[in-house]
Formats: sequence, C-alpha cells, structure tokens
Amino acid sequence: MTKYIKAKFKECPNRFIAKVEIDGKEEIAHVPNTGRCKELLTPNTIVYLLPSDNPNRKTKYSLHFVENRGYLVSIYSSQANEIVYEAIKAKKIKELNGYNNIKKEKTVGNSRIDLFLEDEKKKHPDCYIEVKGVTLVKDKTAIFPDAPTERGKKHLEELIELKRQGFRAIVFFLIQHPLGNSFKPNWETDLNFSKMLQIAEKEGVEILVYKTINSLDKIEIDENSVEYDLSNH
Repeated sequence: MTKYIKAKFKECPNRFIAKVEIDGKEEIAHVPNTGRCKELLTPNTIVYLLPSDNPNRKTKYSLHFVENRGYLVSIYSSQANEIVYEAIKAKKIKELNGYNNIKKEKTVGNSRIDLFLEDEKKKHPDCYIEVKGVTLVKDKTAIFPDAPTERGKKHLEELIELKRQGFRAIVFFLIQHPLGNSFKPNWETDLNFSKMLQIAEKEGVEILVYKTINSLDKIEIDENSVEYDLSNH
C-alpha cells in the first residue's frame, strides 16, 4: 500500500510547485499536473503527498490527491495514460475490447500518440488514442481544459489526420473527479480547443469519456461511460 502524507495546501508560487504544511511545518511539493487546478488548490485544502526517496529531486514530495466537496480527486495528470492503458488491457472499456496488442507512446511523424491499439486478427482497424485527464468539475459537469492548451488542439488535429488516413482515432477524456457525471469542453477558457473538438467529432474522431473511482489505495476506472455535450451553451 502506498503511504501518502496528509497535508494542508497553502499556495502555488508557480504552476508546478505547491507550498504545503505538514504538522505545522512548511514544505515544498511538486504538482504533477499541466493545468492550473486553481478551483481545487485553495488555501487550507487537504492534500495527500507522495514522498520521494530520490536525493537528486528538488522537492521531497509530489501532490497526488486533493479533497474537494468531500471527494478525493486525483490530480496526477500523466497517470491518466496508465489508468486507461490498464483498463483497456483488463477489457474494462467496452468500445475497445477487440484489440489484443496495446503500445504506449507510438511515434507518428514528429509526434507521439499516447496509445496505439492493434488487432492481430485484423478485424478492427489500427487505433490511435490521445488521453486527457480531467480534474475541473463545475456543479457535476467535468470540463476540459482548465487552462488554454495549444498542445491539446494540436493533438486533435493529428487525430483528424490519422482518421483521414483510414485509422481509428479517439480522444479519451478521463474524469479524475468522482463528481463529474457528464462532460463538456471548456468554451469559456479555450475557444480554439473546443471548436476543434467539434470539428474532430464531425471528421469521425471518436470521443470516449470515463471516470475514475479514487482511493488512497488505488485508482480504478468506472466501467460505465459518461455522456458528453459539445455544444456551446
């Protein structure tokens, strides 16, 4: 069992560093999330840190979980890829059960796509998947991104091109906040990404949305897919 340390969040001097308080003492923790997380990381919020035994690290801790509205939210965004990878292997994503060969970080041109799926019997077309971890939830609607993402827009453009080449292309939104019961793009924060997501769907890029069940012991995927709405209203 992973041993997390409970702490109080104080402030973020920058996007990847958090000042936290452990037993009355101020410490510095790494925030492994490319978003802003400002709705989650508010002063005196309870967070859970994973200590590092690497003497070369600048920070002794990584901030993995935050309590929000009584729920445990996973903000370790790159972990989303691993969660989806394991869920596909375990046949928990019904839309992807026809594949028996899964690779991480598949190089395509000058880019790397998160996951590549292949059916050795060739009953299904080769499939490319980009995974996006979602932590921002307003009311009970998960929205992405929580900060403008030119990189995210580029990923969608790459998936559109792959689809045009005859491959199966998927953008997979993994909601890492248990309150997220539906999904929308964040039109207010990133108009360009939101428009591109609409275009991608029209071009045949599939959109899958699932969410996680979080505990300090483990993070699992809920096997029921989540509804999404791409409209701007």
